[in-house]
Amino acid sequence: MLVGGTLDGDGSVQVTGVSGLEQARPGQLSFFGNQKYKKALAATKASVVLVQAGAPDRGAKTYIVVGNPPLAFAKVAQKFHPARQYVAGVSPKATVHPTAQVHATATVMDFVTVGQGAVIGARAVLYPGVYLGEAVSIGEGTVLKANVSVMDGCVIGARCLLHASAVIGADGFGFALDMSVPEHVKIPQAGIVRVEDDVEIGACSCVDRATTGETVVGKGSKIDNLVQVGHNSTVGPLSILCAQVGLAGTTELGTGVVLAGQVGVAGHLRIGDLSKVGAQAGVISDLADGSVVMGAPSMPSRDFMKSSAVFVRLPELHRELRDLKKRLEALEKGKTPS
Repeated sequence: MLVGGTLDGDGSVQVTGVSGLEQARPGQLSFFGNQKYKKALAATKASVVLVQAGAPDRGAKTYIVVGNPPLAFAKVAQKFHPARQYVAGVSPKATVHPTAQVHATATVMDFVTVGQGAVIGARAVLYPGVYLGEAVSIGEGTVLKANVSVMDGCVIGARCLLHASAVIGADGFGFALDMSVPEHVKIPQAGIVRVEDDVEIGACSCVDRATTGETVVGKGSKIDNLVQVGHNSTVGPLSILCAQVGLAGTTELGTGVVLAGQVGVAGHLRIGDLSKVGAQAGVISDLADGSVVMGAPSMPSRDFMKSSAVFVRLPELHRELRDLKKRLEALEKGKTPS
């Protein structure tokens, strides 16, 4: 079986598609992976639901009991929504430098620009408006959606997916202040970006080239929309960067790091392996392996939750403190507190 689960219910039901619990229609498969959706599970019209052991009564529905319902759902959904197949070839409306190497099985669509010495691997796909600078390398099976820009010298690995308008290899933000002029003197950004295999980078995200050396996005990492990765940063393998995360220059993320939405990380810091940083946190110091932090400045999540509980009581605590101060002053003056 595709998901390796245990059937509980009618084994003859036919599945015609997949959907969420609330949107599903008869004949479709859905999944239940969070107790918050118990009402949706009870009301769903899905014929088959992927669940973990101990799920609520199935009623008339058929359950498939699996260890990880979201993962099982992903595998099933891929069968109903297979990857698009492309026709190999270079559009006559594309501009490809004579020195560029384009594999015969690659797809280069209208209005693509491929610079001098660029290399495009087997089965790579370049959507309309893609720009590849000089000496760029695109790995086999990688897909660049509309208007992606990969600047000079940058390297994209195999089986990557870059969504619309992502920019790989724009200049890092490097300046030195010269007060004798005065002016900000630009530091040449002479390095590159190297994106390893099986990476996904969301729409309008930017990964800046290194000042010297490389900015690296590690194998299997997934970057959401509107993310900024600063120059000379390293995103470790299998990391997740959610929407609007910002990494200052020379940030190092270990393996399997998760940064929730709008996390900001100051420069020259290391975030240890398997660390998790909650939404909108501000990280200003190194984090050890396995850290779980929240808040700005970031702190252990347990401390943050305790602090948050106190924060909402601050007006009340302030009144109590003010009253205690008045009583203390009255006692010191030999008066009876009111």
